[in-house]
Amino acid sequence: MATQLTFEIVPLVHVPRSKSFVEDNRHHPVVLVVDNDQIIADTRVAILASWGYSATACYDGESAIEMARVVPPEILITDVLLGRMNGVDLGIAIRSISPDCRVLLFSGRTDSLDLLERACSPGQNFTLLRKPVHPSELLAHLMEIDPVHQPAVS
Repeated sequence: MATQLTFEIVPLVHVPRSKSFVEDNRHHPVVLVVDNDQIIADTRVAILASWGYSATACYDGESAIEMARVVPPEILITDVLLGRMNGVDLGIAIRSISPDCRVLLFSGRTDSLDLLERACSPGQNFTLLRKPVHPSELLAHLMEIDPVHQPAVS
């Protein structure tokens, strides 16, 4: 039985912003955001860009793998349930392309627990968040999984 999710609406003007790319010379981590819901993926990309990340959206696992071959991501943010490919298998595939990539999984469904167990198997150490995730919680997790690159949030 699918659970009905409700998401808090957070206007982008209320999301802390980083300094502009022109103002700072720091490294901007490459983030690949994958969600089959285009609005969710594009919104996450906009939020990440406002924090100084170099973020790109893909809407399925196959195109995400193709993108990763061209621009290997440092961080993968993906939904667990994507369609033909699930987020756990995508994370494993992306790690074969970019072994140091940190993987952040999102799931709003409890029926994907068997997939999530694979995400916690030896060598995979993916971070799992339950949907919905407030932008400030996402930022906290990004800072936790990638402490070297701290976004310049004001």
